[in-house]
Amino acid sequence: MNRTTLSLIAGATALAAVTGFAAVSAPDPEAAGQRTGAAATLPVERTGLLCPRPSTSDLAETTYTSFTPVMEGADDKGTAVFRSAAQQSAPDEDEDAEGEDEKDGETTEKGEDAAKDDKADRPVLQLKEPGKPVTAEADGADAPALVGTADGRFASGWTAQQTTEVAAGTGRGLQGVACSAADTQFWFPGASTDDSRTDYIHLTNPDDSAAVVDIELYGKDGELETTVGEGITVKPRSAEPVLLSTLTAEKQTDVTVHVVVRSGRVGAAVQALDDETGGDWLPASADPSGRLVLPGIPKDAKAVRLVAFTPGDADVDLKVRLAAPSGLITPAGNETLHLKGGMTAAFDLGELTRGEAGSLVLTAPDGSVPVVAAVRVLRGEEGKQESAFIPAARPIETRATALDNTAKGTTLSVTAPEGGAEIEVTASAGTKGGTPQTKTYSIKSGTTQDIEAPVPAGLKGGYALTVETRSGGPVYASRTLASTEGGVPYFTVQPLPDDRGMVAVPDASEDLSVLQR
Repeated sequence: MNRTTLSLIAGATALAAVTGFAAVSAPDPEAAGQRTGAAATLPVERTGLLCPRPSTSDLAETTYTSFTPVMEGADDKGTAVFRSAAQQSAPDEDEDAEGEDEKDGETTEKGEDAAKDDKADRPVLQLKEPGKPVTAEADGADAPALVGTADGRFASGWTAQQTTEVAAGTGRGLQGVACSAADTQFWFPGASTDDSRTDYIHLTNPDDSAAVVDIELYGKDGELETTVGEGITVKPRSAEPVLLSTLTAEKQTDVTVHVVVRSGRVGAAVQALDDETGGDWLPASADPSGRLVLPGIPKDAKAVRLVAFTPGDADVDLKVRLAAPSGLITPAGNETLHLKGGMTAAFDLGELTRGEAGSLVLTAPDGSVPVVAAVRVLRGEEGKQESAFIPAARPIETRATALDNTAKGTTLSVTAPEGGAEIEVTASAGTKGGTPQTKTYSIKSGTTQDIEAPVPAGLKGGYALTVETRSGGPVYASRTLASTEGGVPYFTVQPLPDDRGMVAVPDASEDLSVLQR
């Protein structure tokens, strides 16, 4: 094997480690992009996303949205397609592989099954061009989980979102979640097995072989005894919702869920539904770390409840700061929070933001003890409140996108806790018309700003907001969608993780002969 081939294999391996499911083609000298030493930064050329089943309510109305930003130097061909996970479920092993029945010595074609297979293969959502989002709608409890792949010009920066409005019942309100890549481990602080909550962990398997998953639950006194949390099988190319309260007999208000995949890989998200305060999706927290940022707590939050967990046996005193428009401040009475190793802790921070934009910054001494965390936020007055969750987020290293925005009711919140930064925000064309607009913003060090994001000129439909870092940082961001229904402030918050649309690939001329040893 020659050295050029080896270098390309190394690049593809690095890419797969970043995205979980991705590929890159040989570098085009004209589109090699930014170089550092012997490495080129190239667009991802193949990636995948998974969207959980939106709702079990017959009153649910769901909008799926898919989008890829315009990428200079990207391939001029490609696809970005979502299909129903339920439609893609593998046949039972005892089903006739030939698709034929034997009767009276004769073989007949299963024409009806073939027609069903053809219908099942139809895309639920498919992009037509970069820079313009597309949507699909589904009503009721039959809205499916989706499995999607993108390649070529659609892969780099591909993003998807599902937004669901539930008019009444448990979990009523606005529920939103960004579709995510498959992985092998997830942390969800902020879940619950209490009688007032109905929390599901949604597992979606994109592959052609079954995945085997363990679900661990940690409460205020440590790990909860579970009855069926080990060895859960998720069938190929299918979705499996698991009700957390069926895994343990213990009823606890604040629980940390740890999902570990024994074999295969899955997408995972917690859907937290409350009898009194609606519900929303709880995305996975950023990986355990000694420094966490929870961006974009709404300025009119009536209550903020922090749930945190540190794996292992070490205790830690977390330093708590709020990145406000004026800079980093320490909330009175909550300067430090004590976490016991292996136990979930919850802290009521009250009306933390007090009418201003804010983000929580949590720091362990010397960053020595890793922590995961999320906040549950309430808006509205007593009896007419709605809830949402904000987990600790990853920074935007290059670019991130929020979908399904509207001209009114969209808030983009950006924080730069460690150093000033300059960002560029682009509003895409609308789903039904409109001209893209771009603005540049400066974010001061240690602050959070609710920026007046651009709106497409002549907007019709929804649109995407893409945030790109130009200098400084690190930068964290979240997007809030809000509306009012019957006096209840419906809302949902999504952190904006980096879209991981670029990857550093070793130059083909680099000597990688060490791999032959």
